[in-house]
Amino acid sequence: MILVTGGAGFIGGNFILDWLSVPGNEGVVNLDKLTYAGNLATLASLKDDRRHIFVHGDIGDKELVAKLLKEHQPRAIINFAAESHVDRSIHGPAEFVTTNIVGTFNLLECAREHWNGLDDLAKKAFRFHHVSTDEVYGSLSATAPAFTETHAYEPNSPYSASKAASDHLVRAWFHTYGFPVITTNCSNNYGPYHFPEKLIPLVILNALNSKLLPIYGDGQQIRDWLYVGDHCSAIREVLANGKLGETYNIGGWNEKANIDVVKAICAILDELKPRSDGKSYVEQITYVKDRPGHDRRYAIDASKLERELGWHPSETFDTGIRKTVQWYLDNPIWIEGVVSGSYRDWLSKQYN
Repeated sequence: MILVTGGAGFIGGNFILDWLSVPGNEGVVNLDKLTYAGNLATLASLKDDRRHIFVHGDIGDKELVAKLLKEHQPRAIINFAAESHVDRSIHGPAEFVTTNIVGTFNLLECAREHWNGLDDLAKKAFRFHHVSTDEVYGSLSATAPAFTETHAYEPNSPYSASKAASDHLVRAWFHTYGFPVITTNCSNNYGPYHFPEKLIPLVILNALNSKLLPIYGDGQQIRDWLYVGDHCSAIREVLANGKLGETYNIGGWNEKANIDVVKAICAILDELKPRSDGKSYVEQITYVKDRPGHDRRYAIDASKLERELGWHPSETFDTGIRKTVQWYLDNPIWIEGVVSGSYRDWLSKQYN
């Protein structure tokens, strides 16, 4: 049994679906607070699967976490639970501090107490896998080398600062207590089941709903794009074979400017679902005021993960973005559930 926190969110939900699709993998206890971005519809296919146990709760609830650890005796914890949207962190940083810092601290302490009570064999096998972001490293110039695991932390938003703090806690628990942790820092994920406040799903759904496609500033902000399925496979590999106390960067080797990402989506939609007026979706692009402190470039050097564990992404950006657009076209029921709820409320405050 493994415990997954934040398993109804985008990456956590994809990870659980991926984990339980592999024959022989043990069951999952899924602890999720079900904030606006948590969606049990993502896990609808597991409704009758006894290997999936969903628990509605908060990683900051010590009594609940301790109870789950005692009852299910997981051999590993994979911590996806986080507030993760930069824009929201700018307007309301308190939630990010509460979940990403205090919540991680509570989870670490409950897990450490549980680990201390295990027998030697179980103690040696136990793992705490902390899932983090490349944003903790700050911003890169256009010509600077990509982030490696030894790059200094220079977070520039309340979100990235809160994740940096959680990374430091995880590191300290290893060095102070010998607690068996591993940290992964990933680049920008995209793929199925992504809540549409983020660039790629926002553009797809706005395009299909004849809305403007908002681009911050000049659109030349560069990100390394990682297909979520590749991220899931990397986490499996690190969980199985990663060295305790180590950090591994997970990237897609796909640096793209935001405007180029949007234009690629428009081109695929022009092909797969043309506008009724025959025009291109690029005509819906609009440039909006840049957000405060917008990092110019992120880029992940994932060579350590390839060198030490043999992992490399299987999707290029071209193959991954086509799969993503096709998924949104093929899943109108999931989309309608999101669009009729919190997405619509959020969108109305942004670009209408």
